Amino acid sequence: MKLQCEVEVINRILPTFGMRNRGKAARAVLSIGRHLDKTTKIQNIYLMICTLKDKAGCKYKADANNLKNFLSAARLAHRGSEVDALPLTALAPARTRDVEKPKSKMSITSKKDYPLTSCFPYSLEQLQVSYCRLSRVDMRMLTLRKLRKLDLSNNHIKKLPATIGDLCCLAELVLHNNHLETFSTALCQSTLQHSLQYLDLGQNKLRALPIQFCQLRELVHLKVDDNEMLRLPVKIGQLSKLRFLSAARNQLPYLPTDFRRLSLENLDLFGNPFKQPNPLDHTIQLKFPLTLLEMASRTAVNYRIPYSPQLIPAHLCQDLDVSKTCDCGNACLNFYIQTTVSMNLHHVSHTVILVDNMGGTEAPVLCYFCSLTCYSEFLDKCLQRSR
Repeated sequence: MKLQCEVEVINRILPTFGMRNRGKAARAVLSIGRHLDKTTKIQNIYLMICTLKDKAGCKYKADANNLKNFLSAARLAHRGSEVDALPLTALAPARTRDVEKPKSKMSITSKKDYPLTSCFPYSLEQLQVSYCRLSRVDMRMLTLRKLRKLDLSNNHIKKLPATIGDLCCLAELVLHNNHLETFSTALCQSTLQHSLQYLDLGQNKLRALPIQFCQLRELVHLKVDDNEMLRLPVKIGQLSKLRFLSAARNQLPYLPTDFRRLSLENLDLFGNPFKQPNPLDHTIQLKFPLTLLEMASRTAVNYRIPYSPQLIPAHLCQDLDVSKTCDCGNACLNFYIQTTVSMNLHHVSHTVILVDNMGGTEAPVLCYFCSLTCYSEFLDKCLQRSR
């Protein structure tokens, strides 16, 4: 849609400095169309003004609802409707807040500054609310659909609402120093799967993260320092974009076998009570012959056969989701041999913070074997390396 007209561009920031615009109307082509935002990957409606001096044009993001009302009134006027019947407002000078640039950032670091009666600006893209003693997430924050960064650090939040997952543009979520005990499964299965890149859960009371946590495939930076973590997610290797992982000062006795699939730039596991690995100290949980369920499950995982609660019982889906991977590459579920082996953390990260005060960079990793044959071959390799 294009319109040839005289256009004067008004700088909406100048009135906030007590200055007037000294613009001059120029012949231009005014266009309305869609434009893809490269950051959010979302198509929005824009106005574009092209003049003789600027043929490439300048784009201005338009509010869809306001634009719809404006065009509706223009269409009715074009059809010759009675003036009294048109949804028009009286012509009057604009208020300062009407011509100010929409606010995109807000920082509140004191309880006395926290808004109790007014709403947060809907245009916010970054919001920090810290040191306000919040015991829960304010539902007014969850209406901010343009929000890209939400910082709720240094509060008293105990639980996260599942509706945080409705913030489709949220890329950074900071929850450092709160009272969180769990991280909701619903959040792992929300739109955060496609947007969340930075997550800080440091200094809370987390003991574990759900299995579904590894569905947050866009994560690049994860911090879970100073919690009570007893284990990391079983399928953590699925976080293929993860580059910065910090899980210092937790209660981790060992790392999951899938940890070996990570490719990190920086890793910090300092201050965890890692157990000294011993390949001969093992747990044997095998059955001869294997049950039909075990064989079918191994086959489904090895051949990547699709499954869902619509095809098989939900509890079987959960078993398949946490299947173990043998040293030979095949899967095992309920029947296996388990032991721990030492791994140099430089194999998965370019930079490694020392694991302890002794200068070590090695940590124990769980290792699984689908059969006695695989375990025997592993022990033979260990004996050869020790000679």
